[in-house]
Parts: sequence; structure tokens; C-alpha cells
Amino acid sequence: MDALNPVMWSVHVGFAVLWTGSVLFVALAVLPPALRGEIDGGALGSIVDRLRWITRIGALAFLATGGHMAGTLYTFESLTGSARGYLVVTMIALWFLITGLVEVGSGKLTDGIDAGKLREPAREAKPFFYGAAGLSVALIVAAGLLASPTLF
Repeated sequence: MDALNPVMWSVHVGFAVLWTGSVLFVALAVLPPALRGEIDGGALGSIVDRLRWITRIGALAFLATGGHMAGTLYTFESLTGSARGYLVVTMIALWFLITGLVEVGSGKLTDGIDAGKLREPAREAKPFFYGAAGLSVALIVAAGLLASPTLF
């Protein structure tokens, strides 16, 4: 048995769980109190900075592990001509979209916090984080479908 494949899968899934969970946590548990002005700007800035780091480090992990898995499990034809391949391509597209939304939303929050504001930047970041959260759920669903051995 090749030990590299399980390691790649484990790292990939581990970062996916950490990242999607972090996106959902910020959108659903951190942003609402920020919108009401009930959270300290320093704490919010720290949380958002951590989310950004998780997103960026996760991107490197996803490129390495996902690239390995795609290279060993799929061909171009299977990625573009099968249901499982479509799910993989969909997950890649969702990853790019979520990453972009998190970066823009985080930037809006960080810029506002640096200017001494809280509610206004939280309102400006809200659609980006809520969009990222919704797409994160779609990513989880796609991963569940891909992991189902009897679906395809």
C-alpha cells in the first residue's frame, strides 16, 4: 500500500474541515454580534486575521494534496467526462469562489477596523461572508456526494 495517498487525503480533508468550519463560524457566530456592535474590534480583527491565514495556508495545502489526488486518480477525460469528474471540477470552482469572497470580506472588515469602525465594515462584509458560507455548504455537499461509493 502506498502511504502517500492516505496522507494526502487526510491532510486535504483536515484542511477542508478546518477551512469550511472557520468560514461558517465567522459568518454565523462572529459576524452577527459585529453587526450589532457587541464584539470588540480587536477581537474581530484577530478572528478575521486567523481566517485569512487559514484560507491562505489551506490554499497551499489544497494545491499540493488536491493536485496529487487529481494526478493519481483522474485523467483530463475523466475530469471532463464523468459525474465524479464534474464534482471535482465543481469543488475546485467553489474553492476559488469561497476564497475570493473570504478575502474581499476580510479586507472590508480589516480596513474598517483599522479606521476605528465596526458596524459599517461588518455590514459591508456581510454579503461576502454569507455568500462564502452558502458556497461552503455547497462544497460540503459536493464532497459528500464524491465520497459516496454507491452514488456514481
